Amino acid sequence: MSQAFNYQCPYPSTRVPVFARNAVATSHPLAAQAGLRMLAAGGNAVDAAVATAAVMTIVEPCSNGLGSDAFCILWDGQQLHGLNASGCAPAAWSPEYFARKLGAGAAKLPMRGWDAVTVPGAVAGWAALSSKFGKLPFADLMAPAIEIAERGYIVPVVIGDKWAAAAQVDELVRQPGFAQTFLPHGRAPQVGELFRMPGAARALRLIAESQGEAYYRGEIAQAMATQAQAQGGAHRFADFANYRPEWVTPLAKDYRGVTLHEIPPNGQGIAAMIALGIAEQFDIATMPVDGVASQHVMIEAMKLAFADVYQYVAERGSMRVSTEQMLDPAYLAQRAKLIDLKRAQVFQAGSPADAHRRGGTIYLTAADERGMMVSYIQSNYMGFGSGVVVPDYGVSLQNRGYGFSLDPSSANVVAGGKRPFHTIIPAFLTRDGQPQMSFGVMGGNMQPQGHMQTLSRMIDWGQNPQAACDAPRWRFDQGLSINVDAHMNPAVVQGLRELGHETEVLRDSYQDLGAGQFIWRLGDPAVEGYVAASDPRRDGLVAGY
Repeated sequence: MSQAFNYQCPYPSTRVPVFARNAVATSHPLAAQAGLRMLAAGGNAVDAAVATAAVMTIVEPCSNGLGSDAFCILWDGQQLHGLNASGCAPAAWSPEYFARKLGAGAAKLPMRGWDAVTVPGAVAGWAALSSKFGKLPFADLMAPAIEIAERGYIVPVVIGDKWAAAAQVDELVRQPGFAQTFLPHGRAPQVGELFRMPGAARALRLIAESQGEAYYRGEIAQAMATQAQAQGGAHRFADFANYRPEWVTPLAKDYRGVTLHEIPPNGQGIAAMIALGIAEQFDIATMPVDGVASQHVMIEAMKLAFADVYQYVAERGSMRVSTEQMLDPAYLAQRAKLIDLKRAQVFQAGSPADAHRRGGTIYLTAADERGMMVSYIQSNYMGFGSGVVVPDYGVSLQNRGYGFSLDPSSANVVAGGKRPFHTIIPAFLTRDGQPQMSFGVMGGNMQPQGHMQTLSRMIDWGQNPQAACDAPRWRFDQGLSINVDAHMNPAVVQGLRELGHETEVLRDSYQDLGAGQFIWRLGDPAVEGYVAASDPRRDGLVAGY
């Protein structure tokens, strides 16, 4: 009989940076090790990233799955590439479609069920990355995930806690296929308990054999379309068959000698760039790194960024202002003047064109000794997403449709074939045109806030990536409301309150304060290699050699 352990750690612990010439960092050890297996077998960082992403769909289902969306920024050794593998609305979706189903006064799409599901893009993203940049056969990249899905894995601490919490959400549990797949024995699996996903193993074999074609134009697509039609969804086989991910040029914004790169809209990465552009107007490096003044400036800069992002960002072809206008230095300097160093404020959106006049996500990063670096993010959106599962194939579907608007005046209004506003954002840093760091921070609207806070710690104050990852964080919510880490200095929390910030201290930072992974290039990848970090707020680690 095995020992019944208490898996709650009663003591604070500090992670240390990992130094290696080949590295994979993500929020589950088995996934990071799967990526390392690909590197040891002669694969590159893209092979490692795809294998890691596939395993993550199995071992962290409370954040992502085979029905997720994804984005990627990668350095191929010569230049940056961006991949938008977020999904589109089914052809039948429109404001009129939802008015008929929800009533004319509805303001938002449903949060759960088939009417929250856009066509998932992650699997197509894996195939596209492997085809364009990978070295190993695609089927080899799926092998670790297939093995883990079939044999099972032991549920770890943080994931187990989130799984148990999701099992209490009635609107999630009652979705088709959810309980059958994710609540064995009528409950969430416990920490330390074995969990298997035979349906997902079956789907992954089909995906491996067909390089993803079975998912969009074969057996799996037909199963998803059949279930959707039987359960009142609008998705048809053609919606899956017509889907293709899109290669894009990452945005770029200079900040104190380095350049931050983000995927262009429909994602919110531009929010981090706007906030840093505003914060750059202040000499925050002369302020204490964990002091009230520096945190206040960054919080206010982030508020200003979100005011514009929520007003203007949508699928790029639907936006009424350009990303160039939103990032215009003169406009950002103008916005910075609105910050009052002595009080917190509520900001409204500006006019970029006139300048001269809650979440479930996994992030991973991989780098190899030949210099390839990959920044990759994959998500169901809200934990288990829509709650809809196709049980025979273990496909749990995201709820990204909830990111659309039903307001006809919104740039983000729902339409067939359109991508919704997206929260998940990989990031990349270059210096003088050369790669410096692949990184990301998971967690809804915390993501650009995490990009800003961790990057500023490294660039303005010289903190190493692990320290920047471990440091206490804040999260702007709305109005004057912010959340802060439980281990933030109480004097700083009080100082922020005295400036007017309505501050709530959070004990559970899994989603609310994000979780990051970082790989920083030290020099020649084949000689000095990298220093890498993994967030203590989740179950993961950096695997390297």
